[in-house]
Amino acid sequence: MNYCNLITIFAFINLLVSIPHGYSNYVETKAGQFFSSGHTNNWAVLVCTSRFWFNYRHVANTLSVYRSVKRLGIPDSHIVLMLADDMACNYRNPKPATVFSHKNMELNVYGDDVEVDYRGYEVTVENFLRVLTGRLPPSTPRSKRLLSDDRSNILIYLTGHGGNGFLKFQDSEEISNMELADAFEQMWQKRRYNELLFIIDTCQGASMYERFYSPNLMALASSQVGEDSLSHQPDLGIGVHLMDKYTFYLLEFLEEVHPASQANMNDLFKVCPQSQCVSTPGHRTDLFQRDPGSVLITDFFGSVRKVEITKDTINLTSPVEPPIKRSGSSDIQIESLTYVDQLPVAEIIHQQDCLEANVTRCRRKQQRTRKLNCQVVEKQTA
Repeated sequence: MNYCNLITIFAFINLLVSIPHGYSNYVETKAGQFFSSGHTNNWAVLVCTSRFWFNYRHVANTLSVYRSVKRLGIPDSHIVLMLADDMACNYRNPKPATVFSHKNMELNVYGDDVEVDYRGYEVTVENFLRVLTGRLPPSTPRSKRLLSDDRSNILIYLTGHGGNGFLKFQDSEEISNMELADAFEQMWQKRRYNELLFIIDTCQGASMYERFYSPNLMALASSQVGEDSLSHQPDLGIGVHLMDKYTFYLLEFLEEVHPASQANMNDLFKVCPQSQCVSTPGHRTDLFQRDPGSVLITDFFGSVRKVEITKDTINLTSPVEPPIKRSGSSDIQIESLTYVDQLPVAEIIHQQDCLEANVTRCRRKQQRTRKLNCQVVEKQTA
């Protein structure tokens, strides 16, 4: 055997040895990316701050993001949706119960399963800050609360009219960038998030994240200081613009993302360049501990829980089918499992009504008896 054959055999052996090692490194890398975030649940706070029909696009912006996060697995129980106006039921809407994001009316972002938690005049700066910090009255229902913890990844999306250092709420009040920064710091001090992604689509949006100082926070904006965030797709039938440019292209990007997607935050930073948006989108990552290239889009827009959304009706009252017996286990007795009957609330309420009616009837009978007795006594004394 010559020298060349020995070298060939040695190289082949090295290749066989290195393949398992390389594969194991690949698996470890993927596992590291999966567990690097450290979060166990996802939340989203989506806010439209504008009222009136001519701000149709701001409602469409928020509903577009709402539709995307639900499709990627975040359930309604983990979404706080705040809409300052109800465009779907506005009398100017030529197609009631719909909100479209495309002028060809292909995509109805309102859908048939929207759960609005704060609507109309409930969308205020005070309520927004209370939701973030958790300082809500005890009577506030769970659906209106951000029940996050120190293992929660939170997406916060804001859209509306703004300026240098402020965002207007319904043209009657405004929130400043310092107030927003202090609210995020309170969230961090109270261990209400693990990582937080802040996105804002408004004029001079980058000014809203200039004052941020809390850790594990990443921010994106549709425009720089001194720039306007422009609207997109005017519709002659509706009479207004349907969306803003930045959120329109953000929605197009998210439509290509699926729960197992490997798209990362660097891909999100490239959404809507200046050639498309006219304004210059900005982002801030200096407060974020991880490399944006290792942060998956689904770390914020998706859910760590495997949630399957279905419109099929599932009957929960039928008996559960027993598992299939395996060969060799014929001696094992497997009993059929059934769901416990639900509490007969209707019957209890009916019984309670009957009980109250009987009590009332008895009281009236007692009153009549007392009255007759009094009349008898009066006659005897007379």
